[in-house]
Amino acid sequence: MEVNFQTLYWCISQAMLAICRGVRMKIIITGPTGMIGMALISKCIQEQIQVLAICHRGSSGMRHIPQSRLVKVMEADLSEISQLSRLIDDKYDVFYHLAWAGTTGKARNDMYLQNENIKFTLDAVELASQLGCRVFIGAGSQAEYGRYEGRLTPDTPVFPENGYGMAKLCAGQMSRIQCQELGIRHVWVRILSIYGPYGKADMISQTIQKMLAGQKAEFTPGEQIWDYLYSGDAARALLLLGEKGKSGKVYVLGSGEARKLREYIEVMAKGAADFTGKAPEVALGAVSYGENQVMYLSAEIEELCRDTGFAPEVSFESGIRETICAMQNTGKYGKYKNIMQKFK
Repeated sequence: MEVNFQTLYWCISQAMLAICRGVRMKIIITGPTGMIGMALISKCIQEQIQVLAICHRGSSGMRHIPQSRLVKVMEADLSEISQLSRLIDDKYDVFYHLAWAGTTGKARNDMYLQNENIKFTLDAVELASQLGCRVFIGAGSQAEYGRYEGRLTPDTPVFPENGYGMAKLCAGQMSRIQCQELGIRHVWVRILSIYGPYGKADMISQTIQKMLAGQKAEFTPGEQIWDYLYSGDAARALLLLGEKGKSGKVYVLGSGEARKLREYIEVMAKGAADFTGKAPEVALGAVSYGENQVMYLSAEIEELCRDTGFAPEVSFESGIRETICAMQNTGKYGKYKNIMQKFK
């Protein structure tokens, strides 16, 4: 076998340079300005991991990405991923593909858009290979399972009911085969309900925003039993999966603990009251349950914990406090700044 000594020398020099700078690992993240992506970047900085954050062109969230010598930002749309290798003159270890178009509302059933997401995922695998990544981590969804009551496991039967879930399932399966052909370790993570700083369309973020703004927050009776995981814990799990996740496996990501929705609402109301000094107006039962409402959903995370050593660390109470603090720090609800100093 011929050895390309120039390439070998380059790889060794890059590795030595990383060691000298104290860099533990180098990763790529698509979709870095979302709730999970931002938490992942923050965790990487703490762990001395170098990050290339590939952001959607013109993303307003880019301004929130921490300034650090460890973080490099690149603007590119998903449709450009297949062309990026010629613009990146570095090698990386792990590729985290979090970006996805059409995650909410009617876009979830835009079949042409969802079909494009499958192609973009395969483009991301190809880019990972071109940049020397040994691991590809793909962000799946609980939507891959469809309507289900109970604890979700990697082996729970999948029957997605919308285009978003169908495309996520297909992207996970096809990217796994592509990674096998390219010699890359493939890990697919079906993510349940995550909350934390920089959330936008999720129920937790919207509820907190209403409570802090003094608006009435209306809910169903809140008897649903749900599983919520703090974004910082999710980021830690993703990093561990990059290091220790088994190739070809599907993991379910959640807290592994379930509580009634009304209990989560009570915690948020208390957090908002501590922040503003005034109890928010909460109307449980003002909204009827939807047709075919799922009443119990949580993650079975034993396999994740066994393979990686992961265990959730942040309680829902602490996570809500952190989320409210982050809202203040990013400029929201500035009129409560003096109260916020006490809240911290």
